[in-house]
Amino acid sequence: MYQLDKYIIEKLAKTNNSMNTQHISKILFAITVCSLIFMTSCNKKKETMENTNPEKNTPNVLMETWTGSYGGTPAFDKMSISDIKPALEKGMELNLEDIDAITNNSETPTFDNTIIPLEKSGQELSRVFTYYGILSSNMSSPEFRKIQKEMAPELSDFRSKISQNEVLFQRIKAVYDNAQKQPLEADQQRVVQLTYEQFAMNGAELDPEKKKRYAEINKELSELYTNFSNNILADEEGYTTYLTKDQLGGLSEPLIKAYAKAATDKGQEGKYAITNTRSSMDPFLKYSTERELREKVWKNYYSRGDNGDDKDNNDNIAKILKLRKERVGLLGYNNFADWRLQNRMAKNPENAMTLMNAVWPAAIGRVKEEVADMQSVANTNKDNITILPWDYRYYAEKVRKKKYDLDSDEVKQYLQLGKLREAMFFVAGELFNYKFTPVTEGSVPVFHEDVNVWEVNDKTSGEHIGLWYLDPFARTGKRSGAWATTYRSHTTFDGKKTVLASNNSNFVKPAPGEPVLVSWDDAETFFHEFGHALHFFSSEVRYPTLNGGVRDYTEFQSQLLERWLATDKVIDNYLVHYKTGEPMPKELINKVKKAATFNQGFATTEYLASALMDMKFHLADPSGLDVDKFERETLTALNMPKELVMRHRTPHFGHVFSGEGYATAYYGYMWADVLTSDAAEAFAEAPGGFYDKELASKLVKYLFAPRNAIDPAEAYRLFRGRDAKIEALMKDRGFPVTAN
Repeated sequence: MYQLDKYIIEKLAKTNNSMNTQHISKILFAITVCSLIFMTSCNKKKETMENTNPEKNTPNVLMETWTGSYGGTPAFDKMSISDIKPALEKGMELNLEDIDAITNNSETPTFDNTIIPLEKSGQELSRVFTYYGILSSNMSSPEFRKIQKEMAPELSDFRSKISQNEVLFQRIKAVYDNAQKQPLEADQQRVVQLTYEQFAMNGAELDPEKKKRYAEINKELSELYTNFSNNILADEEGYTTYLTKDQLGGLSEPLIKAYAKAATDKGQEGKYAITNTRSSMDPFLKYSTERELREKVWKNYYSRGDNGDDKDNNDNIAKILKLRKERVGLLGYNNFADWRLQNRMAKNPENAMTLMNAVWPAAIGRVKEEVADMQSVANTNKDNITILPWDYRYYAEKVRKKKYDLDSDEVKQYLQLGKLREAMFFVAGELFNYKFTPVTEGSVPVFHEDVNVWEVNDKTSGEHIGLWYLDPFARTGKRSGAWATTYRSHTTFDGKKTVLASNNSNFVKPAPGEPVLVSWDDAETFFHEFGHALHFFSSEVRYPTLNGGVRDYTEFQSQLLERWLATDKVIDNYLVHYKTGEPMPKELINKVKKAATFNQGFATTEYLASALMDMKFHLADPSGLDVDKFERETLTALNMPKELVMRHRTPHFGHVFSGEGYATAYYGYMWADVLTSDAAEAFAEAPGGFYDKELASKLVKYLFAPRNAIDPAEAYRLFRGRDAKIEALMKDRGFPVTAN
């Protein structure tokens, strides 16, 4: 009787999702009365308790359709950690029901009855993942991390139930095979191709025994990825360097105030806190005269995940590499890189390595020159030191000032975060015809008081494009770095959906009333991430799948946008002194441009070392691998300069080991930078320069709006008229260009 009652209740609830608790309680009461006739007093008690639970049918806000203006927005103001687990579980259940509806269809598979419902599936779960992503990246806590760890294997099992669904794959394959004979519309053909490849690459064609092992590996990996990322976050939160007033030598007033606020926020009033994040660490290493403290801060940062304690990631990495190789072995691949790169622009690891090896010698050669310049300055100052990694940034600044009479701290006075944001809006208006308008405070829910929101419209037609969320400041529970994400992407196949995009940074929050002053590198990163947002907003695709991207291509658009920071229109109108409001002097601008290739040895080498290590780890035999030893020996074989380290040391290389997005794909930034340099050269040569209307139109039409609707190499040829050449990259970095 109880199981029958439960069945009736569930059916009623599904029939009317708006049914409230009071209505359901009346039904439950009626069922209970009937049950009294047949059940013993013990069962009667159990049934009454079960059926009068007031929480049983309470709607979960994380799953609800977004309401309000702008096509609906996430209810961030109602977000609760306690809702996450039940929302994920119910969302997965509903998503699988969507899949069942496809596989239970007895009609011949077509694009309309197979691919379209697959594109529509899992909408409730997708909404839950929006909140899940915020709680993971922007608002993490010990309570959330516990749930995250618990749910990781369940989510992996869920994904395997879809990716290994034999009936579903056979329907997809039937549509794919038919499309090879009778092609569909171009974008539909692309959706079918990408969907088929995704399933095939993830084990859909394996036999039952191999599918089982494939799913088990994914489950193990999901737990390892969660452990890895949580260990990094724990080490970022667990290591803070506190300074006293007599240890502030070399630091600027705004930076001192920011460090003071960071200490106050941590309950250390009167002290100054260097938190264990790049945005806090980097300026301290650049300006502090306290060498011992520079060493301490440097070691704290570069030892994340490598401290030999319960947060050490070396064992996690060894297991991840072993499982990745085993998994792709089930598919017939020799290594993870061969499997991963088959549908990337590079196509295979050999092509990626060829590019990196072409640049590496010039990069480390330049480092030798930079170190020699720095050592000369140290010797002249009678500092009696040999340049070590925690000295590089500090003495590089002295060399910069000596060779170019350029003081980075002076440049920062003209780089206010608010003005940079205005500059980005200006560029978006000139290239994309977008207008950004602040939304009325409180009209759009946000997840933190630091978050602000702007409406994006077409300047000419007034058409609503979407909303842009900005979360600029570092805080406890927020992962380090800078990134962009979407809460909703543009599609039109099921009614037009507008874009909800977010940029997230980790700038040190200033003291009240103080401006946020950033370095030139950080300003470029701000533009870079905004480039991703513009890529989201400019989408003109019909189907969700086409909003994805090829990893060694999608960084190109954002890297290209960095170039507009140094254009005259931005410099003349937005780079103004934070106190006087005076524009950056022409003399200082010329120094900045003259020094554009300064320290490229450091920047290129620390990046390339990480990219090379990523590839070499995945090409190596992982059996019995000693991660620390492999890192040391490989870098030695590469002649890695001892005066600097990888940008992301292996134990905290989250791009590669907290998930699979950049695994064997970190080289993609360099691949994309070849495209970037070549495209920038096209703008430099255009009649209207970087604001040339004709070229800007081609930029949007071919490189931004299509997203993944066409092959990236073809898209670039449509823009440039040819493939990109590496020579432009070498020129940009001031490296020797080999004659053809």
